[in-house]
Amino acid sequence: MTHTLHRRGTAENLSGDYVVLMQHAVGINDADYIPTEQKFLRMALRHNPVNIGTDTRGNMYSHRPEEIIGGISEGGDVHAVFDNPRDLIEFLKELKEADLGLSVVVSGIFEDVDKCLKAAGLKHHTANFSLGIWGKTSLLPGNNILEITTMCGHGLIAANLVRTLAEDVKTGRKASEEAAKALTPNCTCGIFNPVRAARLLAAMAE
Repeated sequence: MTHTLHRRGTAENLSGDYVVLMQHAVGINDADYIPTEQKFLRMALRHNPVNIGTDTRGNMYSHRPEEIIGGISEGGDVHAVFDNPRDLIEFLKELKEADLGLSVVVSGIFEDVDKCLKAAGLKHHTANFSLGIWGKTSLLPGNNILEITTMCGHGLIAANLVRTLAEDVKTGRKASEEAAKALTPNCTCGIFNPVRAARLLAAMAE
């Protein structure tokens, strides 16, 4: 299971959103895995990610990439986000060639991810699907807000901040890209997609 799985949206606006996660398994490959995770992030940076990060350091909108890579500590996982299949496929090809020995999870629309895996000479080992949100869903913000807040799997993007920034875009105080970049540092592990967020904020402002 992964916290990258529960992103809300339409097939259209999720088509530019791919998260790649690398993690170790306790008791199996948890010895000296930090250099491997550092290699993963350096490889990702060669393929135009829109975000990278680790839950022990932060993302590329709050720290420089080398600070993130050097700041990986025990217990951390690493993440990279891509906004198009071309860059994802090239990254997956390099990962396949490197055979780093740690588990890799790719999140996105299942059919699209499957096509990318095949193009990279891979096939999925296990598939996980989100069952959605259960409970008093009437208390949740609207779908347009959730499409943005669920891009942070730990729930660190506040709904009211999204509303405020969407209003800033609507009134011309901020460009949608600027507003998205204001949201991004709050998702400390780096799975937030600022490119998609900018498009969603612009749509909200309309």
